[in-house]
Amino acid sequence: MDPDSTDGPHHAAATDAVVVVCSDEQDEIEVDTARWERLAVAVLDEVGAASRAEGCHDELTLTFVDRDEIAELNRDHRDVDGPTDVLSFPLDADSPGDGELRLVGDIVVCPAVVDAQAPSHAGDADDEMALMVVHGVLHLFGRDHADEPTTTAMRDEERSLLERHHWRGPTPAGFRQEHVST
Repeated sequence: MDPDSTDGPHHAAATDAVVVVCSDEQDEIEVDTARWERLAVAVLDEVGAASRAEGCHDELTLTFVDRDEIAELNRDHRDVDGPTDVLSFPLDADSPGDGELRLVGDIVVCPAVVDAQAPSHAGDADDEMALMVVHGVLHLFGRDHADEPTTTAMRDEERSLLERHHWRGPTPAGFRQEHVST
């Protein structure tokens, strides 16, 4: 498989240390899979570096699905009815030995939910999708937002990663990570 290929619904992007396999399994919202997998590669490469053994390679999947599919996953894995924006499913908790592959986990994103919630969340669909990709990767590495201190830490890390790998500069005015009433 050509890691730079964008032909077909499945493709992968990679660095020497990470691989992201991307799949767009919905047709409601057009998704630039190559762009979002590049963001996932950059974030995975940075976030995973601290726990990656020498010569080890990290891999994750990034899948875009429709509302019905993410609602089913949400119900089956979280006992929550209805669609959500992003779900993360961590796999290997421990780093394998030198030269081995660590399957970090799976990220599932619903572009239709991302698009619909963007005005009351990140501000626009592009920034919202970027936030969901970064958010998903962080969850794979145990970051959480269960209480105020962990929420603050996770949001700070999200902004920092977005500044380096999405905006390539400071956080734009108007970007927000919490939902607001419209």
